Amino acid sequence: MESGRIRMPGNTSRTAPGDRAPSRGASRIARTAALAAAALVATVVPSAQAATAPAPRVDLTVLVVDDGGSAVGAITAELKGSGVPYRRIDLNDPNRPVVNQAFLSEPSDSATGRPRAKYQGVVLPHETAFGPDSAEQTALRAYERTFGIPQVDAYTWSHPGVGLDYTSEGGTSGVLDGITTSVTAAGKAGPFRYLAGSLTFEDNDPAVAESYGYAGRPRAGYTSYLDVPVDGGGRASLVGEYTADGRRELVVTFAYNQYQRQFRALARGIVEWLTQGIHLGQSRNYLSVHVDDVFAPDARWDSVRDCTPGDFDCVGDDGEGADPIRMTAADAQYAAAWQKASGFTLDMVYNGGQGEQWKTEHGGSDPLADRLVADRAQYRWINHTYTHPFLGCVQDTTVVPWRCAADARGNTLWVSRAELSAQIRDNHDWAVRKGISVDRSELVTGEHSGLRTLPQQPVDNPHLAGALADNGVKWIASDNSREPQQRTVGTSSGAARTVPRHPMNVYYNVGTAAEMADEYNWVYTSRADGGSGICESNPASTCLPAPLPVATGYADHIVPQEARIALSHVLGNDPRPHYVHQSNLAEERLLYPVLDRVLADYRGLFAPSAPLVNPAQRDVGTELTRRAAWDQALAAGKVTAYRIGTTVTVKAPSGVTAPVTAPEGTRKKLLLGTTAFGTAYAGTRSAWTSPELLQSAVTLTIPTT
Repeated sequence: MESGRIRMPGNTSRTAPGDRAPSRGASRIARTAALAAAALVATVVPSAQAATAPAPRVDLTVLVVDDGGSAVGAITAELKGSGVPYRRIDLNDPNRPVVNQAFLSEPSDSATGRPRAKYQGVVLPHETAFGPDSAEQTALRAYERTFGIPQVDAYTWSHPGVGLDYTSEGGTSGVLDGITTSVTAAGKAGPFRYLAGSLTFEDNDPAVAESYGYAGRPRAGYTSYLDVPVDGGGRASLVGEYTADGRRELVVTFAYNQYQRQFRALARGIVEWLTQGIHLGQSRNYLSVHVDDVFAPDARWDSVRDCTPGDFDCVGDDGEGADPIRMTAADAQYAAAWQKASGFTLDMVYNGGQGEQWKTEHGGSDPLADRLVADRAQYRWINHTYTHPFLGCVQDTTVVPWRCAADARGNTLWVSRAELSAQIRDNHDWAVRKGISVDRSELVTGEHSGLRTLPQQPVDNPHLAGALADNGVKWIASDNSREPQQRTVGTSSGAARTVPRHPMNVYYNVGTAAEMADEYNWVYTSRADGGSGICESNPASTCLPAPLPVATGYADHIVPQEARIALSHVLGNDPRPHYVHQSNLAEERLLYPVLDRVLADYRGLFAPSAPLVNPAQRDVGTELTRRAAWDQALAAGKVTAYRIGTTVTVKAPSGVTAPVTAPEGTRKKLLLGTTAFGTAYAGTRSAWTSPELLQSAVTLTIPTT
């Protein structure tokens, strides 16, 4: 579920805690750029401690108190997705641990002899999740005050207990769908410095209230980070920091879930604020687009038969059809110009043998191939096999759907290792002869064949792993809609791993917007509306309320929807590539409106400090492999990480690299001396890192204020 009504915070009649009574009508506190990442680090040493007291050990783990609501769920998903360790307490579990001093801290850590804070930050459903005067709430406040631990109020209402006036006093409340908010100067100088400045809340369905909120005017002690204009002049806050009683809270007064764009844009800043800019885990905004079947023609959708010539279930077709879709030299020129203008590089996933066959069938010349080869340095290239055959089991197409052919004994017949290897080798060698730079370790098979294909082929072609090893392939693409998790192919220690790719819903078998809308209607409308009814029988699908207008449906409905889905992957720290086909760059060039929308929306949200990362397939594979090992180490409790003053120590199992995020100016300890840590992204430094030679732990020194 990506949108829908979200319940308002519980117990909205509760009063403000007695230890907070800021005067009404006080002006908001001014902030400057000095309160950016370095200011977060300033809270490392709690003000309540004497300057001579030993700095405590603060474990790099977040405490999450969960009431089952979507707001806490969203923050938890962000922590998990970026690799930040956390401990979750279920408020609805009668056997949950009691939150008291012993649960939160130790007076003397056995390893360091210092006071120990077990959590570097706390996420609560709202500011008094345990009850305003309960023993647990009192213990939590004392802990936060003593160790300088920040608290996020995941979703609350506007009232004096969180430093805001009631909405009836110059604020506003209600549905926020479609409103445009602004990141304040304090937000840009602080935790949301990676955002461009404005943030528009999603409004995907006018008939559904997707987000509700309370925007209140700040009181003394409250600094707004995200606000909206209100009737009568001035602005009211939806996100801000409330400082009172020696404690700090990040106050969020609108509802959200983990899929909504407004949360995804703010999620990084919420985590940075919560962890004071120092935490395990890292996050990037990734976008790669693979263009499959380059040099090959693609069959065209038949709007009369409602099928694609060449498919086994397309009754009465003539094979590949009389009018296949293939790029022209002009399309190739456009692609190169578009890349330059957009500042984005496409991955050309090529079939050299298909290009040679086309040339033979068309008088020995191929202007498209000539143009793409001439512009070869402007793209990245990926081996897609020489002639794009199906490389799994031998297909028996005498039945619909097809099945795997078998011998007389009932044994499945498989495409041989020799054929698999030849398809990989010949396509690589073709590119080398053309002067195309191609990484031997990367491969995309036609239709992801060779890998298991349900329901007909539940296992990989047993010859696939050997053929991959024969050709030095380490990263083979898979379809994320079928296999979202990375896995190995074969059992050897150096076996290749899959790289799941997101299919974009811009079909391979269409060249025009009208064709796209026609096929889309066939897939996504009910039988009563003239469609296939697939959407009625597939629980993962939703039928359109009515067929799209063929003339305008692509631009008005499909483009914004596909751009929104792709951008959700980008904002979700998801490095998986998206894939389309060369046909989408041909004729009416249907891919570009989607990518233009994604890029424009992204660049409207983010500052230059958070550029799109455009990883190669091998880089995606490496990232997913590291994440899996890291998640496994965290789940096994084999990671130890803590901060003492300005020193951060991280210990992980041998062979496991750790993702770490820290402020600008952080340095990593070497055997002799130090070096700058990580790479810059979104106002912080981060990297996958491991101990240096003769070291047992990663040691970082963070800058002082």
